[in-house]
Amino acid sequence: MNQEASQDTDLGLLDATLMQNLQDRFCDANNVYLVCLSRTRGVVTKAYGSKEELAYIHGLTGVERHMTLMNRLLDDGIESVLEEDCGNDLVKMCGVSIKIGGKTAAIWIVIGIMDREGGDVPSYVMRTTPERYDKSLEFLETLSKQMFAVKMEELMAQEAVLKSRESETQMEAELHRNEVMTSIVKMLESENSFEEIVHDILRECCAYMEISRGALLKENKEHSKIEMICEYAAPGMDSVRGEWSGVSREKMPFFNGKPYMISSNSMMPEVFRQFFDAHGLLAGIFLPVEVNTRAEMYLCFLEEHEERNWEVTDVKFVNDVRRIIQSILLKRIAKNSLASSYASLEAILENVGCGIYVKDPVSGRILYSNQRLRAFLPDDAAPDMLENCWREESGGIDTDCFHEIYLEQEKRWFDYHRTGIHWVDGRSVFLYTIYEVTDKKLYQQKIERQANNDFLTGLYNRMRFEQDLAHCIEQTKEFGGEGALLYIDLDDFKHINDGLGHQYGDILLKNISDSLRRIPGVENNCYRMGGDEFIIILAHRQIMMLQKILNDIRTLFSKPWMLKGADYYCTMSMGVVRFPTEGDTVEELIKKADIALYAAKCSGKNRVEFYDENVESTSFRRLDMEKNMRNATNNAFSEFEVVYQPIVDVTRESNPCVGAEALIRWNSGELGLIAPTDFIPLAEYLGLINPIGAYVLEEACKRCKYWNDMGHPDYKVNVNLSVVQLLQNDIVEQVRSVIKRTGIVPENLTLEVTEGLAINDMSRMKKILSEIRALGVRVALDDFGTGYSSLNHIREMPIDVIKIDRCFIIDIGKDEFSAAFVKMVAELAQTIGVHVCVEGVETKEQVDALKQTKIQLIQGFYFGKPLHKEEFDEKYL
Repeated sequence: MNQEASQDTDLGLLDATLMQNLQDRFCDANNVYLVCLSRTRGVVTKAYGSKEELAYIHGLTGVERHMTLMNRLLDDGIESVLEEDCGNDLVKMCGVSIKIGGKTAAIWIVIGIMDREGGDVPSYVMRTTPERYDKSLEFLETLSKQMFAVKMEELMAQEAVLKSRESETQMEAELHRNEVMTSIVKMLESENSFEEIVHDILRECCAYMEISRGALLKENKEHSKIEMICEYAAPGMDSVRGEWSGVSREKMPFFNGKPYMISSNSMMPEVFRQFFDAHGLLAGIFLPVEVNTRAEMYLCFLEEHEERNWEVTDVKFVNDVRRIIQSILLKRIAKNSLASSYASLEAILENVGCGIYVKDPVSGRILYSNQRLRAFLPDDAAPDMLENCWREESGGIDTDCFHEIYLEQEKRWFDYHRTGIHWVDGRSVFLYTIYEVTDKKLYQQKIERQANNDFLTGLYNRMRFEQDLAHCIEQTKEFGGEGALLYIDLDDFKHINDGLGHQYGDILLKNISDSLRRIPGVENNCYRMGGDEFIIILAHRQIMMLQKILNDIRTLFSKPWMLKGADYYCTMSMGVVRFPTEGDTVEELIKKADIALYAAKCSGKNRVEFYDENVESTSFRRLDMEKNMRNATNNAFSEFEVVYQPIVDVTRESNPCVGAEALIRWNSGELGLIAPTDFIPLAEYLGLINPIGAYVLEEACKRCKYWNDMGHPDYKVNVNLSVVQLLQNDIVEQVRSVIKRTGIVPENLTLEVTEGLAINDMSRMKKILSEIRALGVRVALDDFGTGYSSLNHIREMPIDVIKIDRCFIIDIGKDEFSAAFVKMVAELAQTIGVHVCVEGVETKEQVDALKQTKIQLIQGFYFGKPLHKEEFDEKYL
């Protein structure tokens, strides 16, 4: 991951709304002006202040100083606070870097207007003093670091949960493997024929490994032919016994005494390649089985349906199976000799990865225990542990038992499994397998603590809260009744941090957490959501205590808290919502509890408000749109679709279509179809326009490559790039990567940039656009005529196409200025060697007027509205 991507990930730890709220409240409290910037995401928060205030400040500082200050901090790996000289004693401008892991993730630009005599400052502008300004910088730096630290802790907890799940999956797979191996080991004493036993083993192995076929081959010494002793084929597959039997040894390249593990991606000699092709094999394992010290048999595991790359666990498993078959073979050769069978069995049991012992269920005597068992069980603990397990056992020889054992004095955990087998002398015995799982247990406990508990207060955290609330909702629906959610936020908690310091703020949070837990009915149902916010869940069994709990909480916050040797008061506001009557999902209940809490804050704080559906926040739909947009981008963009509006060449008589412009549409599963003018600005604000734009670019290039391959090699596709995308340092590399992945001819891709963007940062845009054009990609200047460009700028810019805005087309043919403007642009374009495309053409009169101006490329509803890719292909392909 490059540095810019890492910084963007760090910045993404904080919710954009939370960053905005932090900034605005900080500005209100400290009489300074803030904005948060990032090299990768550009403007992170909306600058604080009214239009008049911002206009006044920009007049003193200039936008260029913001970028200069941000770049100084990004390039400086040591300093976290730098000052920018504005050439005016009336204003101070500093940058505060937010560093995560030693790298700068974002920059706070802090501007203060000094309260000096003689300064001509408008009355609507906030003022501060140098001393207060410096203290604000220190507090802002400390507050930002702490917020990122809390979010990083939550992210680590989530990662720990994922590792725990992987560990559980690994344990399940290991248990399954051991069960299969135990079943195969039991076949050592089967009275069936050797062929029947091997067939049963092959069936178990193929089912466990999910492969097509298993077989045991033997060399016929007299004729140097290969015979198939037994075979197992997966259901629905035909036998190949006739095809493989009677084949000369030379046609079996693996029959040379060596083991072969050939995966689908393995390199292999030509003789093996021919063998695999002849028999339709995609992967295979071939293991020699010795008879009288000579490899006269081969155990084969074959895959014919899908590609398979053998894992280390696969190889270990089949080698264990080969040794068991080898033992069975030796036993049969020795004519069921008891000593020979016991020696073979002991060799196997001493090399398995667990403790094993065998017990006679009649006499209670232990017949065998391997070295592994004796090694990890202390002599004084083994008898007690085994005795306790035997007391808990039930059932006969055919009944399997499983226990989890904890040795308190040893502080060790074991998994203990019992199954019935026939011993080497034919009697029925119990086979016990014991695995030490202490490390896994301790790791799981550590993961659970990290995943479920808040590091500061010890309360459960937000992730555990969401799990418990979902469970309570299900229980309430199942047993009836209702529950309640109590959302608590401390009033003016920042005054404690400002006045006493963050360490005392942390002490207060711990004291409040301990006090909440001691309230009857709350105990283990209290959660810290982060910062100074807490939530209490009352299940259906506790709902009758709601009023008493509310009174107890009010009483708790009516008393002072002892901090730094003095009494300090800290009140709280609370929002209450009931479930399932007022909501039956975690997200809905949190949202409505937050609305009730907001109502309590707006009503003067230090109060409790119940949720009222008639006073929902006006930002409800925006929050819904933000949530659904994040979900849609995280879900492989399943709700987004790229549509294509045709671009035609009016000078061509037949097949006038020469390509299309790719446009994004969002059909939300919850909110329905949302206009691009609504969701694209929000996507830019949230920093989601980069992944959305990358998705559109990839899809458009794939579709254009398809058009080119399907008989239209000159079709081109236009893709819009937003200002946020162009501000990315790796935008050129992104375009190069998409071209390489999709295989599109670079000349058939046109990237559109708006005129205003290009003119406002001419030097940077010339550099970026020149690098893009160097890839072979065409560049179009969109919305031409709506900005403040000059003809000289147009000549300087590295562009291939000028797109005239539709506002000049509406009255063309009726308005002389519109016609003159279009004609002038067309002649200019012809002079400097670029193409012109007109947008928004909707009538035949407009088309006829444009034909008189030497315009070739036209786009608009007259020729076609944006179409789904299937509709576009059907009409134009």
